[in-house]
Amino acid sequence: MNDSAKYLKIVEWSDEDQCFVGQCPGVIGPCCHGDDEKQVYAALCEIVDEWLTLWKQEGKPLPPPTYGQDVAEYLSKVA
Repeated sequence: MNDSAKYLKIVEWSDEDQCFVGQCPGVIGPCCHGDDEKQVYAALCEIVDEWLTLWKQEGKPLPPPTYGQDVAEYLSKVA
């Protein structure tokens, strides 16, 4: 598993922006957008990879992983 896979990535429709917006909580806020959900997700994955690579190159610790926290299960209960 690569480092990027350890972080939850969210792509959701924004009524305000009238497009899909991608973010990775704990790594980067809303950072990419577009009309195609898959393209936004792909761009988001690249951005997260770049951020993590930069942090490692600078000797900074990576943020705590956000995977494995049963986020989907939690969201299904509050919806």
